[in-house]
Amino acid sequence: MYDLTNAHRASLKILKEIHRICLKYRIRYTLDSGTLIGAVRHQGFIPWDDDADIAMTRGSFEAFLKVAARELPKGMTLVMPDQYHGGRGFFDFTPRIIYENSRIRERDPEMEYYDGKLNHLWVDIFVLDALPDSALGAWLAKGFQAGIYGLAMGHRYRLDYGKYPLHQKVLVAGLTGIGRLIPMKWLFWAQNAFARKDRKKKTKRLFYSNYQPDYLYVTLDRQWSTRVVELPFEDTCLMCPEGWEHVLAWVYGDYKKLPPREQRKPSHARIEILVDE
Repeated sequence: MYDLTNAHRASLKILKEIHRICLKYRIRYTLDSGTLIGAVRHQGFIPWDDDADIAMTRGSFEAFLKVAARELPKGMTLVMPDQYHGGRGFFDFTPRIIYENSRIRERDPEMEYYDGKLNHLWVDIFVLDALPDSALGAWLAKGFQAGIYGLAMGHRYRLDYGKYPLHQKVLVAGLTGIGRLIPMKWLFWAQNAFARKDRKKKTKRLFYSNYQPDYLYVTLDRQWSTRVVELPFEDTCLMCPEGWEHVLAWVYGDYKKLPPREQRKPSHARIEILVDE
């Protein structure tokens, strides 16, 4: 079994700061993905999970963005997707709060390309945006996000074509080839503009506009994630979606079932906490 005690302790520090800030400014967030499973199934971190995730609706995220820089303590930094490689590099469209006193791996050219900001433990922030009610509108909204993501991948440090089947390799190669010709600042603008275009509409569903394309199938009834409850998490209580059972069932199916033993391993090979106060 992996010893993730220090990684969990650092992640919990970030989550507690997010919770404190959100309570202070009456902002709602929810635990998400494996962190939400951990809250429900383990009342804390999944023992082999080495990162943490939260979600916010667009309005909540924009409110959080206004106060995060001045409220986060020393050693924690909010990194936006357009803050890598002078705004010219792309990793994904996910904001994250990094724990600076940590290191995932030794510095290498890829870490240098991303200014060392990805060489830390972090908490991902996924943004929930309004999804059009019509089938065509929903398909177009998710399709635009997937297409923009594909174009932006042309500005990554490297691409691993080995994980794609042949037909997807052709598509990815085409999109990234075109994307290299488009400045990243235009793609960041387009992703944000398309994600926010229905923000004033009270649509029935929400979607994670900054998920990777293979997870854009996830759509949530609005009431599942706009109302929150607090659930026990390690030595505290954190915000979770009121409809957490619906969210987890939609994303994972039987979320109560443990994965096969061989899959119970961290996402990163190593996380070193440099200063654990």
